[in-house]
Amino acid sequence: MTRLSIGRDGTGQVSAGRWIAPVLSVVGLVLIGVVTVSLLSGQIPFVPRSVSGNNGGVPIGGNGLPTVTPAPSNVVVVPPEVITFQGSIVFAKAGNIWVQTGKNAKQLTTGGNDSMPSWSPDGKTVYFIRSIDTTNGRWPAGGVVHDYELLTPSVMSVRADGSSSPATILSGKVQRGNLLWHAWIREPVLSPDGHTLAIVSDRPQPDQSDVVLQFYDLVTHKTKIPNLSEAPPLGHQDPTWRNDGKELLYVRNGRSGPRGAAAIWRWNVPAQKGSPVTGPGYLEPSYSPDGRFIAATKTNSFGNDVVILDASSGREILSVTNDSSSWAPTWSPAGDAIAFLNLNGQIVDLKLARLDGTEPNWTVKDITNLTEFSGLDGESRPDWFIPTSELPSPSPSPAASGASAAPPGSQPAPSSSPAQ
Repeated sequence: MTRLSIGRDGTGQVSAGRWIAPVLSVVGLVLIGVVTVSLLSGQIPFVPRSVSGNNGGVPIGGNGLPTVTPAPSNVVVVPPEVITFQGSIVFAKAGNIWVQTGKNAKQLTTGGNDSMPSWSPDGKTVYFIRSIDTTNGRWPAGGVVHDYELLTPSVMSVRADGSSSPATILSGKVQRGNLLWHAWIREPVLSPDGHTLAIVSDRPQPDQSDVVLQFYDLVTHKTKIPNLSEAPPLGHQDPTWRNDGKELLYVRNGRSGPRGAAAIWRWNVPAQKGSPVTGPGYLEPSYSPDGRFIAATKTNSFGNDVVILDASSGREILSVTNDSSSWAPTWSPAGDAIAFLNLNGQIVDLKLARLDGTEPNWTVKDITNLTEFSGLDGESRPDWFIPTSELPSPSPSPAASGASAAPPGSQPAPSSSPAQ
């Protein structure tokens, strides 16, 4: 009997180690999930979930230079000279969720199955994905029902102060009679009004859908799937809300020959319409607090860098990094800095770029390490929260698309649309 190993490592890549029954006739099903979650649309480094561990890690260096061993899986190293930053940044390491506030890094979850954290608008809750092995999958292939080992994701929430155990918000389990499969669910981000989770998923019918942008209403528990263009089977990724909840950015995956051709698109909530913001080569957008600018990952044949774009035109106005090893930016809610992931050898760490000057004529004042030799999870974007009481006084400015953007700390307008 032919067997195929299609296990996923922490980056979403196909890897050895999870044996499945014959699946040649369900290649379409596999592609729906794996193609998109492998980030085939861009050049994001396929770094391991974490190269750290309690027994040490993978040394880097060579040519006679000293090697560096990443921190153990239960340790995040914050440099003693790290600058003080406002608020807290959430990220993942070794499949667990962490929150860093200044020089203190606190682990929120355990078990090694968690990824893709993001803040609730009030900073009291962290949403994330938990993927659990299940051994009783059964699904038809070529008219014959086979048994499968599944890695089933769910959207979870946990109190940011660690006062509660994680709770399940939305399960990826798909059951039809005695058949059991799973849907992909990725990158949950809650709308500014706290009602609607934006996700990318192929639920509720993973055998008939690609992994695309969806909206899940936390009150009605109903899902809305907007009518958006895609390049099958690549789908969408990287949803992020504007501060007023009237727009959401996402990435429309694509390819140009053998290369990725990801582009940032905008979903206008009142108009229920998607439109392009950039051409190919940009992903992982993060709005500035006033909605006029976007921090994004720029991809090319040399690697990845963090840039700032004009949110209206998509024009690139500043290169924040030039090392070809930086990605996953998150804009400070105060508007004066951008945190991002950086790859040094085989170790992923969190860095901070402070901006100087006034928009749009910023310069990069400095770039410093927020973690050091810590081996963070490269497939999980960090997210930044600052309490309203700590934000600077707002200065109203026009939104990128012509509507009024919400200044930092303002009360967001309702962002959810009727679910179906």
